[in-house]
Amino acid sequence: MPIDAAKAVAAEPRTSDLAWDHKDVQLYHLGIGAGAATEERPGAATDPDELRYTLESRLHVLPSFATVAGGGMAVVGGLSSPGIDVDLAAVLHGAQKITVHRPIPVKGAAHQTSTVPAVYDKGKAAVIVLRSETADEDGPLWTSDTQIFVRGEGGWGGDRGPSSRLELPERAPDHTVTRLIRPDQALLYRLSGDWNPLHADPEFAALAGFDKPILHGLCSYGVTLKAVVDTALDGDVGRVRSYATRFAGVVFPGEPLRIRMWRDAPGPGSVQVSVTAPDREEAPVLADTVVEHV
Repeated sequence: MPIDAAKAVAAEPRTSDLAWDHKDVQLYHLGIGAGAATEERPGAATDPDELRYTLESRLHVLPSFATVAGGGMAVVGGLSSPGIDVDLAAVLHGAQKITVHRPIPVKGAAHQTSTVPAVYDKGKAAVIVLRSETADEDGPLWTSDTQIFVRGEGGWGGDRGPSSRLELPERAPDHTVTRLIRPDQALLYRLSGDWNPLHADPEFAALAGFDKPILHGLCSYGVTLKAVVDTALDGDVGRVRSYATRFAGVVFPGEPLRIRMWRDAPGPGSVQVSVTAPDREEAPVLADTVVEHV
């Protein structure tokens, strides 16, 4: 079996050094749609609020940038850790959570420590749990918790792991926005470090069972957080404390996403979010999604 759960969990923590500057931040923001026209900002390319994502003299950093800082090596390193040898065509992002301990600087150098706390047996698949702690000379910056779903690698009789679902509020959302995923979105987003050919190569996508390349789950993740910050948090990235989601379905470049937000759900100081694909009968994209904030 390509996954040896006990060996992966017992392995020594992996360490790496990360560095980024304003160009990496701007490229990431462009990759998740910064500067693109929306219903709320038809002139987004020059909108003062949007320039905070694209112009180096006004730049702030969306917390989801943590998933690609330094080239997004935490996930890549996790898939090559002792006890894990998997086919990229069988890999899908299952869930993601970022907890930020203070605002991410526009230019930074940091040290990252990564572990595999658990590997779960889902029967027909395995779920690899990765945790990365990132700090710079001033202390902790962020914690990343990632779940990687690997088809065809379960069935060894291991722990199935926790399973919980977050129900949507039984009231109308406080905000609903639409974000168009451009046809070339995945090609731009992958320049931030996720080179999986699943998102660019039609032949590779076919091997994975898709009619065409799909969007990176973490691109949908970033698009959604930006929408929440811009719509429900007064455009202030510093208000975000954590952001968690479960990847419930695929996104195809060229289609819109419908993003619904409920303030103070599931509790005070949070925004619960639902993301669907309206052109595919509201097929779920992100579920169990919560942004905690101040």
